[in-house]
Amino acid sequence: MFLQRLTLSNFKNYVEAEMQFSEKINCFIGENGAGKTNILDAIYYLSFCKSYFNAIDQQNIRHDESFFSVHGFYETNGSASDQVSCIQKRNQKKVFRLNQKDYDRLADHIGKIPLVMISPYDRDLINEGSEIRRKFIDGVISQFDPVYLNGLITYNKALVQRNTLLKQFAERNYFDHDLLKVYDKQLLHSADTIYNKRLSFLSDFIPIFNNYYSFVSGGKETVDIIYDSGLHQQSLQTLLDEALPRDRQARFTTVGLHKDDLDFRIQTHPLKKFGSQGQQKSFVIAIKLAQFDYTRQVMGYKPVLLFDDIFDKLDDHRVGQLIRLVGNDSFGQVFITDTQQERIERLFAGSNIDHRIFSVVSGQVHQFQA
Repeated sequence: MFLQRLTLSNFKNYVEAEMQFSEKINCFIGENGAGKTNILDAIYYLSFCKSYFNAIDQQNIRHDESFFSVHGFYETNGSASDQVSCIQKRNQKKVFRLNQKDYDRLADHIGKIPLVMISPYDRDLINEGSEIRRKFIDGVISQFDPVYLNGLITYNKALVQRNTLLKQFAERNYFDHDLLKVYDKQLLHSADTIYNKRLSFLSDFIPIFNNYYSFVSGGKETVDIIYDSGLHQQSLQTLLDEALPRDRQARFTTVGLHKDDLDFRIQTHPLKKFGSQGQQKSFVIAIKLAQFDYTRQVMGYKPVLLFDDIFDKLDDHRVGQLIRLVGNDSFGQVFITDTQQERIERLFAGSNIDHRIFSVVSGQVHQFQA
């Protein structure tokens, strides 16, 4: 599967833009703020029905305009292209379409166009709280497992309702245990499925990640990812029962799958505290490359891969290794942003890897002619 053509209207800093892509590697060159990353974000929209960077869709409409639209045309195994469209009007519901037909649920689109994004923002996986690491697991598994995605939606909905009820109990100074049990049952209904699928995923994923970290870092140190979950030791029912006094005092649910975390380690020590900037960057790149590889193995075809400004602080040798890696037959279509035209041209000089290079200046995109 690859993206043949992309058209944008009033998306972020673009008035109108249309691009035709190579089915292998596509590079966008320009200064910071020119709009390179916005192109990648538009491609991300077409896979996940949302922005990678801004959860508020209407803020992605160009200033003073009434809507934005993103249209992508994909070819799969040489068949006729599929058109995927996202249209957001101000103060209206987002519309998402496949071949001109609206989706009833955005969740029904997830997984149709698998994609992996590697961005400087991925350092948040290391530096921020557990929520972003859970979102990473959930995002990977949900692309290929609709049962997991639906279970997650059910669990999160019940969690919101349970938390609302706990808050109401405190505000109104009463407690109804039977009513709370209704939402406990809804949490329990999905919990085992989510937990077991996370365990299974990480069991397969971590060895792949270790191989990629060794490649990116040159095999200089050992790393690990440890799954931290209260369900390792007790059932969710037991956790909820024991935590009830604390939940009532806190006015929210303090235990459960929504508290799971990943513990990133380097040489057996916490990566956040003991990893250098270079080690942390290598760790994140390895995680995302492993995500690509794992998704490819499970789904049977190659996800689209987005590299947003990841070459900064990597030496030319390491950058060259990455380009050669993604240029081989194990990888499919790749999109890269960079600020240095000379670096990109040097990387592809004398190479037979099919590629296109685009110049991006103030929301204008032009392909360099070979």
